[in-house]
Amino acid sequence: MFDTVVVATDGSGSAERAVEAALDLAARFDATVHGLYVVDESEVEATPEEVRDALERALATTGGRALAFIREAAAAESDEELVTAVRQGDPATEICQYADEHDADVIATGTRGRHGEHGFLLGSVAEAIVRQAEMPVLTVRQLDGEANPERAEV
Repeated sequence: MFDTVVVATDGSGSAERAVEAALDLAARFDATVHGLYVVDESEVEATPEEVRDALERALATTGGRALAFIREAAAAESDEELVTAVRQGDPATEICQYADEHDADVIATGTRGRHGEHGFLLGSVAEAIVRQAEMPVLTVRQLDGEANPERAEV
């Protein structure tokens, strides 16, 4: 039923929960997991020129940590095949395109990311994925009491 699971991450608490759910789903169906981090180009472009390089480095570091979390969680969970990737562009568009390109059966994503305060029930990226994706989307919410990651590292 599920051969390919794409899990989108931004390193947030709900994304980490989505990773756990995706790995569990993949283990049940012996599926390949694709961990994907997207550098939001609009965020970089909206930044003043003098700090743009620092922001790009910070986003690359965040992406590296987010994908490392997936690799570590996958190694601890089971023997699913794991592929990781980084893309640049509009997060929802890139996630849906990646899922299409890899014939994904499902996309897993957190409902609240680094910009979680902007969404009421679903974050803007999660909502856009649900609207754009041609395959099912598993949304995983952040639990009450879990801290939203601070943007201090950016």
